[in-house]
Amino acid sequence: MPEIAVPPLVPATPQGSLADLPRGWARRDPGRALYAVPEGPTWRDVSASEFDQQVRALARGLVAAGIEPGDRVALMSRTRYEWTLVDFALWTAGAVPVPVYETSAPGQAAWIMADSGVVAAVVETTEHLATVTGVREQVPTLRDVWAIEAGALDELVTAGAEVSEAQLDQRVAGQDRQALATIIYTSGTTGQPKGCELTHGNFLALAENAAVRLEEVIARPGSQTLLFLPLAHVFARFIQVVVLQAGARLGHCPDTTRLLEDLGTFRPTFVLAVPRVFEKIYNGAEQRAEAAGRGRVFRRATQVAERWSRAQATGGAGLRLRAERAVLDRLVYRRLRAAMGGRVSYVISGGAALGERLGHFFRGAGVTVLEGYGLTETTAPATVNTPELIKVGTVGRPLPGVTVRVADDGEIQVRGSSVFRGYHGHTQATEEVLDDDGWFTTGDIGELDGDGFLRITGRRKEILVTAGGKNVSPGPLEDQVRAHALVSQCVVVGDGRPYVAALVTLDAEMLPAWGEAHGLGPLTVPEAVENPVVREVVARAIERANDSVSRAESIRRFSLLGTELTEESGHLTPSMKVRRETVLRDFADEVDGIYARGGTPVTESD
Repeated sequence: MPEIAVPPLVPATPQGSLADLPRGWARRDPGRALYAVPEGPTWRDVSASEFDQQVRALARGLVAAGIEPGDRVALMSRTRYEWTLVDFALWTAGAVPVPVYETSAPGQAAWIMADSGVVAAVVETTEHLATVTGVREQVPTLRDVWAIEAGALDELVTAGAEVSEAQLDQRVAGQDRQALATIIYTSGTTGQPKGCELTHGNFLALAENAAVRLEEVIARPGSQTLLFLPLAHVFARFIQVVVLQAGARLGHCPDTTRLLEDLGTFRPTFVLAVPRVFEKIYNGAEQRAEAAGRGRVFRRATQVAERWSRAQATGGAGLRLRAERAVLDRLVYRRLRAAMGGRVSYVISGGAALGERLGHFFRGAGVTVLEGYGLTETTAPATVNTPELIKVGTVGRPLPGVTVRVADDGEIQVRGSSVFRGYHGHTQATEEVLDDDGWFTTGDIGELDGDGFLRITGRRKEILVTAGGKNVSPGPLEDQVRAHALVSQCVVVGDGRPYVAALVTLDAEMLPAWGEAHGLGPLTVPEAVENPVVREVVARAIERANDSVSRAESIRRFSLLGTELTEESGHLTPSMKVRRETVLRDFADEVDGIYARGGTPVTESD
C-alpha cells in the first residue's frame, strides 16, 4: 500500500510538558511580546515575563482551590486571552482541561462533563454559568464553577497567595510528555461525542516539528496571528500551542462580528481558518464588485489569479501574465488583502476541503492558502502544504514525525507522535481504530501521489451506493456546490435511490445584496426558494460541480430548503459539520419528493 514517512526534525524526548513553554520564554526572552489584548481601538502587548507570572499566579489559585494533578476541569468560553491563560494555568497545576463549545446546549455540556468526570468548570459568562449549574445533578463529580466575567479568576489569584512557588514547581516536575494533557470531544456526527485523550507529548512533538517545518509562516521575525476559530476545537487549540512554541505574537477575537475590524487593527501576518471563511471572503468581494459595477473586472481578476497560480507549478508566469496580474493587484487583489489587515501572506486552512478554485484564486491574489488535514485523534494536522512544498488541491505531505499510508480499500491511516492514546473510557472504540503498531484508521478515503502529497476523496461512513450499485462520495460534490455565494449548505443524497440528488440551503446573509445586484430586490430565504432565477443559478452551480465526476455520480435534481441547518436545530455540530443522519431523518419528505419527480432538475434532460 502507498506510504510516506517524514522523519522528525526535532529529536524525540520524554522530558517536559506544556507547562514548560511559558517559563521557557520568560527565561530566554522576558520582554518578548507573546500576546496582545484589545484595549479600545488598539492592542496592548503581554510580554513573556508577564504571561508567565499570570499563568503561575492563576495556577497557584487552582491548587489552593483543591485542584489535584490529573483532575479534569471543563473550560467553556469564546476564543479570548483568558482561555489561553486558563489552559496553561491548568497544565501548570497538573490538571487536564476539557473544552466545551460555548454554544453547547445543556445536554451536550452535561454529557462531556459527566463522561470526563470534571471536578470544576471555568466558564465565561453568566449564561454559561447558568448552563453548567443547571446540569449539576447530571455531573456528580462537579464541585466548583468559576465565571471569568464575574471576576472569579482574580479571586483565584488572591487565594493562591498561600501556595508557594516550590509547590507549583513540584506540580510541573511531576508530569512528563506521557501525561494526559486534555480530553477533546469529537464532533459527534454519528452519535454521542467521544473524548480523545491527547498527551503533552502529542502537542509538544507536533508543535516543535511544525514550528521548524513552517518557520517561514509562524517563526519569522514579526510573525503574528489573530485567532478567531473556537478554542474548543483541536485545530485552534494546536495553533495556540505551536504559536507559543515558535514565539509568535497571538491575539484573540471572541466576537466574529468584529472580525474585519480586529483584522484591520491587529494586522496579522498569517491566520488560520476553515474553508467557509474563504468562501465568505470571496463571495463578499464578488458581490461588492458587482454592486459597484466592477463585476467584469473582478471576474477577470479571478481568471488571472488562477492562471498565475497554476503557472507556478510549471516554471512561473510569463511576462504578459505577470503584467496583467500587477494591474489587477492595484484594482482588486490589494483590496482583498486590505480586508484581512493588509499583512497576511499565508493562511492555514483545515476542517474541510477548500477546493482548487479558491486555493488558486487566493494564491494568485497574494495570500497563499496552506491546506492541511487532520483529526482530533491526530492532534489536528497530520499533513499540510508548506511554502516550499505545495500542491493546490491536496492537503500536503505529512508533517515531520508523521507517517501516512493508504490501505488497499483507499482508507487513510496515520502513525506518529501526534496520534492520540485512545478514547476516554471506551476501550472497544479505541481498539476499532488504533492497532497494536500505532496505526490510526481515520475513516477518510484518499490517495497519495508520487511526491507524497495526500488528496482526500471522501469519508467511508458517508459513501452512498445508488440503486444501480454506483459508489458516490458526497463530500467533494458538497464542497464545490457550497462554494457558490448563494449556497449555505449542500447535502447530497441517493443511497439506494436511482440517482444522486441534493438538499440545498441558501445563505440568508448573501441573499439581500445578491438580489439587489440582480434586479430582484432584497430577497429573503422564503422568497428566494420560490424564485426561478435563484433556482436556475443554483442549478448552474451544481452543474459546474458535476463536471468533476462521472454522469452516474452527478447530482441530477435538487430541492431548496426554506430553512437553515444550524447547531440549534440539531443539524450541525458545534464545529459546523453536518449531522447527515439527522438531516435525512428530518427532511425525509423533501428527499422522497425529489424522487417523485419533485425538486428542480439540474439539466433539461432530467
